[in-house]
Order: sequence, then structure tokens, then C-alpha cells
Amino acid sequence: MFAIIETGGKQFRVEQGLELDVDLLNAEPGETVTVDKVLLVDDKGKTSIGEPYVQGAKVDCEVLGHLRGKKIIVFHKRRRNDYQKKQGHRQDFTRIKVKSIQA
Repeated sequence: MFAIIETGGKQFRVEQGLELDVDLLNAEPGETVTVDKVLLVDDKGKTSIGEPYVQGAKVDCEVLGHLRGKKIIVFHKRRRNDYQKKQGHRQDFTRIKVKSIQA
């Protein structure tokens, strides 16, 4: 059984027991988070597609911790104008583990 969920403006394909990094959630490690924005649920070939979300479907996830991604360098340059700007950025993530999928 798998599902496609939406969190943080992105879509993820999840299965029970899967660990993934999503945009920062306002939850402490060890808490359970319920994602109710489920776009699709597939249970052994029986597929439910939402319009836009599947009614009554939810995915329960456990928050494992918070972390930060790799540093991304943003560099802007305009040639012949003596202009360059360099910035760095690190995105905040939350690592979650899928506990159950209910359709």
C-alpha cells in the first residue's frame, strides 16, 4: 500500500516504514503528525484518486528530528558592471517516519 501526500507545497510517494525529509514542521521529535492532504491511495491495485484530496484518507507520521540541508551557494554576476553578489543558504527540514496509511 502506498500513498501520495502533499506537505510544504511538495508531493511525496510514501509507504509504511519510510523515512523522508520534508519542509520544517512545527512539531517536537517523538510527536505524531497527521497529514490529511492525500492525493492518491493505492491498495494492491485498488486506486483511489482525489479531487484534489481523497476523502477520509490520512497518513500518520512520527517526527524523528529536525535537521538542515547542504549549503547552497547563490551567486549573481553582471558582466562589465563590476557587480557580483554571493549568498549562502541552508534549508531547514524535518525527518519523519510513516507509521500508517488509512484510506
